[in-house]
Amino acid sequence: MQDIFLAMELENTPNQEQENNQEVVAQASEQAETVEATDQAVAKENPVAGNEANQPVIYISHADIYQGKNLILNDINLTVNRGEFVYVIGKTGSGKSNLLKLLYGDVPAVNGEVQVAGFNLRAIKSKHIQKLRRKLGIVFQDFQILQDRNVYENLKFITKVTGWKDKVARDERIEDILTMVGLKTKGYKMPHQLSGGELQRVCIARALINNPEIILADEPTGNLDPDTSYDIFALFRDIAKQGTSVLVATHDYLIINQIPSRVVKIEDGKVFE
Repeated sequence: MQDIFLAMELENTPNQEQENNQEVVAQASEQAETVEATDQAVAKENPVAGNEANQPVIYISHADIYQGKNLILNDINLTVNRGEFVYVIGKTGSGKSNLLKLLYGDVPAVNGEVQVAGFNLRAIKSKHIQKLRRKLGIVFQDFQILQDRNVYENLKFITKVTGWKDKVARDERIEDILTMVGLKTKGYKMPHQLSGGELQRVCIARALINNPEIILADEPTGNLDPDTSYDIFALFRDIAKQGTSVLVATHDYLIINQIPSRVVKIEDGKVFE
């Protein structure tokens, strides 16, 4: 059976109302500066933050993305450090999903330089794409959960296709991850027995199972209610604090205001802050 990445594809979702979005983003950016200052103080005492913070896991310099012959994003410059939590915003069709696809090797970069999790994506061979993806975790809006097996078996499937051999270590990892995402007692549940928020937590658990350097999430709360959406984004924030970089493409400007962090905007084929 092929790796699950071969069967999954990120999708765009309909745009939400854009009134006051710029003001919300500006407020979030100001609040994010305060959060960053606090995190820097914490980093002095946190071994992960202190020793590995400010080390880029994503570095893009003057790269272009094409879809066929059409230029989608032009002259991309973006650096994301270890443990950063970054929102990626922009209208539907602006190129958010294409940027994420670039990062996991589904869309090639033209020109410039692209480094992701230690891989040079301008020179990477196709046979090494799966190695890159095993350093990444992908979270989908539509869950992409296997409906014929329970939560534990969904996570076990990922360990199987990614080469886990030690069953004890595997089960310990699954238990730890389910506890982290708030599903400690839900391992036996079938997908149809879970709420939308719980299903998305399963997706996050699946993305975390191999201890990725980067989490990429494309509109992960597009189908969830506001309270559940807040909980999911709070979980992403907590994951980033533990040293995993998190990039989330979203239209949820309320969440950006409630959980402030760095904001990257895509507009008119450009990526900027």
